[in-house]
Amino acid sequence: MRLPSFMHSIRFRLTVLYSTLLFVLAGAGLAATYVAVERSTNPKPVTERYEAELVKRKADGSEVLVGTMEVAAIEQIESEVNLRTLEAMRSYSAAAVGGLFVLSLGIGWVLSGRALRPARSIAHAAREIQATDLSRRIRLDGAKDELRELSDTIDSMLDRLDKAFGAQRQLIDDASHELRSPLAIIRAHLDASLKSPQATDDERARAVVVIDRATDRMSRLVEDLLATARRDTESLADTDVDLATVAREAGEDLAVLASERGLRLTFALRGGLTVIGDHDALRRAVGNLLSNAVRLSGPGTDITIGCGRSGTWLWLAVADAGPGIAEADRPRVFDRFWRGEPSGVREQDRHSGLGLAIVRQIVESHNGKVALFSELGTGSTFVLWFPARHSGQNGTPPDLNPLL
Repeated sequence: MRLPSFMHSIRFRLTVLYSTLLFVLAGAGLAATYVAVERSTNPKPVTERYEAELVKRKADGSEVLVGTMEVAAIEQIESEVNLRTLEAMRSYSAAAVGGLFVLSLGIGWVLSGRALRPARSIAHAAREIQATDLSRRIRLDGAKDELRELSDTIDSMLDRLDKAFGAQRQLIDDASHELRSPLAIIRAHLDASLKSPQATDDERARAVVVIDRATDRMSRLVEDLLATARRDTESLADTDVDLATVAREAGEDLAVLASERGLRLTFALRGGLTVIGDHDALRRAVGNLLSNAVRLSGPGTDITIGCGRSGTWLWLAVADAGPGIAEADRPRVFDRFWRGEPSGVREQDRHSGLGLAIVRQIVESHNGKVALFSELGTGSTFVLWFPARHSGQNGTPPDLNPLL
């Protein structure tokens, strides 16, 4: 036999539970009262009866027999009265408990409905929320109870999901835009030179060079996108990371390229400065800064890599003697896909616009901050600030260039 749908609801179960508990408590109370009365009164039926003669006394003092009647002792009469009282009490108590149970079902149904009304609001709002539109929130009002806490938790989860989906959509849109250009270049040269029988050998050679440059740009873009996606997962391999070691390893990775371009790498490192984080991610952040410095610095200039401590903050900085960044562009250098390439940069050296965005993302995932100090014509200094261990630092790092 299939039960009605309402009998599967939480409201029905709460109603039955409350009513049963109330019924048991009321029944126990009445039973205790009944037992107490029964033991204190000792009720018994009349077992012994006597025959009494009724006489009528006349005026002259003589007595005349009128008739006879059955009588009992006073004690037994009291016991009989108590017995009948208990029987009446038992009958009325049973009726009262039955009526109380039915009434409690109704009251329990109404009260549980009112108590679960916020839950219905939560379910109704959740049904209307779609993956493509996470802007709606429950925002439950009322007392700060468990259901309000549940509603706030769901709203907080929706905030995080909305932010994650928004970042994902933005990343997809930006990536599609950035990939469209090299793909168009490749398609154009394939159609115009490599697939055309009228194309000369020189035209085919130039097409190969252009296509190779475009595919290299796409490869760098895809690598940066993958790095960004990995950082969005917040899956850090947390361990003790020595900032001096990270800086030296990143410098060694780019030492050959810097030497080929006539650049000198200078290290100003202080040992014993450790943070809790992902060693590979931090090395990539420093590597991105060094890659930009090597790409933009002029031959014969120095690139300085340093780390140290300032109060309750640890820092790691990369300074170059490149063209610098205009003041109006500084707030945008860490935005995704923003490029403010100075004139004279070769096409193969142009970047995807994700490097500095990844740097900021990595540093902020380590509870750090990124700072930029730059002037046109004098170079730039990027500083990665990290709170020292056990410092409880929640403020802002010093507003200074530690390499100076």
